[in-house]
Amino acid sequence: MTLANKRLLNFAGFLVCVSMMGFALYAQYGLMLEPCPLCVFQRIATILLGLVFLIAALHNPGKLGSRIYAVLIALAAGDGVAIASRHVYLQNLPADRVPACGPGFEYIMENFALFDALDLIFQGSGECAEVVWRLFGLSMPTWVIIGLGGLGIAGVWNNLRKA
Repeated sequence: MTLANKRLLNFAGFLVCVSMMGFALYAQYGLMLEPCPLCVFQRIATILLGLVFLIAALHNPGKLGSRIYAVLIALAAGDGVAIASRHVYLQNLPADRVPACGPGFEYIMENFALFDALDLIFQGSGECAEVVWRLFGLSMPTWVIIGLGGLGIAGVWNNLRKA
C-alpha cells in the first residue's frame, strides 16, 4: 500500500482548514456565538494554514520547496496553537483572576496602534474567559489546539517525507 502523494495530502489539509472555518462561521451565524478577539486570531491562523496547504498542493514543490512549506505550516499551525492555548488558559483562570471585559475587536483595531492593539488583544479579556460552547467537555479553543496541532504535525511530516 502506498501513501497518497504530497499534493493530495496538502489539499486534504486545506479542506480540513476550510471545514474548521466553516464550523466557526456556523457557530457565529447559526449558533449566534460572537467570536472574541482571540477567536478572531485563531481564525486568521487557520486561514493562513489553509492557504499554505493550498499553495503547496497547487505548486507541487521539489525538495527545497517542500521544506519551505513544512516551515510555513509549522509557523502558521504553531501560532494558532499558541493563541488557542492562551485562550484556554484564560478560560481556566479562577473567577477572581479573570481580566475585566475590554472593548471589542473592531474598536481595538480602529482606535489603537497595531502593536498596542495586539498587546491588548493577547492580554485577553473577560469575554475570552467565558466558555460558551463545548463538545465532549472540551471548549472550542481546545478543539482548535487539537485541529491545528494535528494539521501542523501532519503537514510537516507530509512535506518532509520522501516521495
